[in-house]
Amino acid sequence: MHTHLKSALLALIATFSIASQAANIQILSAVVKDKPIADAQVIMQRTGDNSKSATSKANGQASIDSIDDQDTLLIIKKAGYSTLIAKCPCDDFTYALSPVMQNIDGLRVVLTWGEAPKDLDSHLSFPNNHVFFSAKNGTQTNLDVDDTTSYGPETITIEKKLDGQRYVYAVHDYSNSGSTNSTAMSNSHARVEVYVGQTMIRSYNAKPNKAGTAWVVFGIDEKGAFHDINQYTYLNSEPLKKYLDDIVSADTFETHLIVSSETKSSAKRLNTQGEKLYQEKKLEDAMYRFQDAINLYPSYGQAYSNLGLTYQKLDRTAEALWANRKAIELASGKNKNRVQASSHYNIARIYEAEGHWQDALTHFQTALSLKQHSAYTKGIKRMQEKLK
Repeated sequence: MHTHLKSALLALIATFSIASQAANIQILSAVVKDKPIADAQVIMQRTGDNSKSATSKANGQASIDSIDDQDTLLIIKKAGYSTLIAKCPCDDFTYALSPVMQNIDGLRVVLTWGEAPKDLDSHLSFPNNHVFFSAKNGTQTNLDVDDTTSYGPETITIEKKLDGQRYVYAVHDYSNSGSTNSTAMSNSHARVEVYVGQTMIRSYNAKPNKAGTAWVVFGIDEKGAFHDINQYTYLNSEPLKKYLDDIVSADTFETHLIVSSETKSSAKRLNTQGEKLYQEKKLEDAMYRFQDAINLYPSYGQAYSNLGLTYQKLDRTAEALWANRKAIELASGKNKNRVQASSHYNIARIYEAEGHWQDALTHFQTALSLKQHSAYTKGIKRMQEKLK
């Protein structure tokens, strides 16, 4: 009896101890080195439990009394910045907020990590360009922040993606560049976030205990669709440059991501939850569910379709553009031409609304080449009139 009582008391004390521990986080700008972000709303949320929140101070620090484990979700919001969402544990980590991007063809890649290794580097390769710490400016692309003292951020901004060009992004462990057996990068809690418009559209977390000093994270194809690569290898900066250039010039991106049936099932459950929230007009909540489903299962076409529709309802133009491009890439089977035509039409309407007549004309013409429809023909005539 006494043994059971003692065990129960110890469990209660342990629970209270975990619950009372504060998670301390640092919030910085993703585009200005070491600039703290004050007055950001920081929320820690657990399924079936009340959320806890705090506001970041002038030094960008925030402290929240909440259970800080893998079942806790961190949400950081501030006007003029994209909302950041991350899985915990979060204590003693740095998070970078990305200002909303104005160009519908722009995107931003933000890398953060833990205390060790001290220096992780971002590399972005595309035709005739390789942007990294030794070449911070490329065509319509900049390395905004280079960090060499732990945590990050390291930020690359593509002001306008070059039409018809391919891109590859990678992370390099500069601190351990001479190693042939290091797992430091994969165990650094490294996280890569991709922002379009006002939304974080993709996030990647380094897989623990993966050996390598280079992590090739993703590629972007000629049509703007993302391809997850997630490959780990041993390369120094110069060999990495050649390796990425070879991927850019290859016929297709080599995908190394294997999605298990269990993961697919989890993604489908999240998608179903998102559809229910969409019907309830809880659009932001639905958006987050669809994004979670895609993060688990990157080639889940239905989730992309649902996400694109949700973006349109939320008036998130750049994000809708990205989702439609991905829908074009994933289209297959007997409905392939119809899906691709409608997606090209959606992209054309986005460009038309932005006053990009030539881009709009190109997509209206592509839509018509895939499927005959009066709306496509009318769109072509409108753009030809604008371009006279």
